[in-house]
Amino acid sequence: MAQDNRVYVTGHQKPDTDCIAAAIGYAFYKRTQGVDAVPCRLGRVNLECKYLLKRFHFKKPHLLETARVNMGEIDLDEPVSISPDTSIRETVRLMDETDRQSFGVTDENGVLIGWISKSDIAKLALGDTHDSQVIIRNTPTEYFAKAVHGQVIYDDPHRKLNGMIGILTRNYEERLIDCDARGRIIISGNEKHAMLELIRQGAGMLVLLKSAEVDEEVLALAKEHHCPIVRSGCGAMNTSRYLYLAPPVSFIMRDKVVSFRTNEIADDVGKKLSASRFRSYPVVDEENHLVGYITRYHMMNYHNKRMILVDHNQFQQSVSGIVDAPVLEVIDHHRVADFSTHKPVDFRNEIVGATSTIIATIFRENMVPFTRELAGLLLGGILSETVNLQTPSTSARDIETANILAAIADLKLDEFARELFSLDTEVRDKMVNEMISHDMIFRDIAGIRAVFGRVNVSDIESYRQDTLDIRSRIHDYCDAREMDLCVLAFVSALENGCILYCGGKKADWVLEAFPDREGEENSFHEGIVSRTSQIIPRVTEVIEKYML
Repeated sequence: MAQDNRVYVTGHQKPDTDCIAAAIGYAFYKRTQGVDAVPCRLGRVNLECKYLLKRFHFKKPHLLETARVNMGEIDLDEPVSISPDTSIRETVRLMDETDRQSFGVTDENGVLIGWISKSDIAKLALGDTHDSQVIIRNTPTEYFAKAVHGQVIYDDPHRKLNGMIGILTRNYEERLIDCDARGRIIISGNEKHAMLELIRQGAGMLVLLKSAEVDEEVLALAKEHHCPIVRSGCGAMNTSRYLYLAPPVSFIMRDKVVSFRTNEIADDVGKKLSASRFRSYPVVDEENHLVGYITRYHMMNYHNKRMILVDHNQFQQSVSGIVDAPVLEVIDHHRVADFSTHKPVDFRNEIVGATSTIIATIFRENMVPFTRELAGLLLGGILSETVNLQTPSTSARDIETANILAAIADLKLDEFARELFSLDTEVRDKMVNEMISHDMIFRDIAGIRAVFGRVNVSDIESYRQDTLDIRSRIHDYCDAREMDLCVLAFVSALENGCILYCGGKKADWVLEAFPDREGEENSFHEGIVSRTSQIIPRVTEVIEKYML
């Protein structure tokens, strides 16, 4: 698995149409420059944005949950594993071939069930002989034959092994008499009389050297005494060594495995590794399937996701973990706030009404052609953010760019705006609390915790008919989040104005900033269409008058 070298282009939390269009547009541009750029979102998209994505045939951007890298996104060693039936000797051979000190042990479905390392094998060789005797005693006969590159001449289900191994290749009579063969695995030469004597003495198993022949008399006696016979393909010394490595790794593997999951954050894993003594650890998915191995080397060479921020520059509005990630570029039209980086970045901040305007300008500056679909999407971002080119922040370049994009997309600007800002008629019965919570701007104004929301609508009057229900839900929203003030603006681009609903302990201050007409509730405020440049500044002025 290769380290993720993609660049993630993302807008702010609670994404609106402009930031989604800008992310898609700039990722498209970066790909034309040879950069593997991926457009992202930091939350669900609103109805308006869903409509534009579908209309212009764009997929919903990737949902980015953190800028920090998890274990499934960095370079890992290949998930080479062994089965629990693999012999210890075969495991040692594989370790030498792959230059590994350890292996994960997996079942037939690739699920991690154990762990075996060279230190575990060393413990078997250098540890208490009683432990190795128990393991040898329970090892199937075919494992011994495979370990010595030999074959099973005869096996017996009623064999009686004590786990000890002896060598008797020079079979003089006096040595045979003094031999304690009972229950032992005896490595023997090719003399027939020695084979017969060892079987009569109760040998647990005969392992004959490769030149040995077994006739019917020996075979018959072996069956009578339940003594398996194996012919080795190696010399006496190697045969004696390899027999100790014959057992399957399931006999000595650790079944309590320290592992990491693919969704664990690499920074957190690195801290755990620094306090550990092992060289390598398995990484598994949610179903415990082995996906690779992590070492300290990997943790020294990974990097967090490489980020490009569009339509915002405040880290508090960005993706989780952004402080630890390399930010390559910022493209925005808002005020510069708490932004800081460890290294220089390309920072483009312009006084225009929409980030989509800047993205379209970049295409034109570099003579990169638009597709009709991308032109339509960016146009939708500009119209949405500037409320049909009516906000005070709308610049001449927004208007010029909107007309250019409309021409490229073969759209009539007025008709497309009417189409875009009439979408709420399809969801008139949608829950008001969903409208409230989707697109909110939080502000701490002189110690007052305030939140400002905006809903684009086509017909203001229809929302004035639900006054009691909307007010009740806004008050509930404030109470649940312990906010002092909540302002929800229903903005109509087609009517160039809004109505305001407010809740919380300081709701009356909004009426001072935007008073209703005499004898009227929730009056229509003509020309008020922008939260950031119109509503928030006027409400802030009233709050500061009372609090400072």
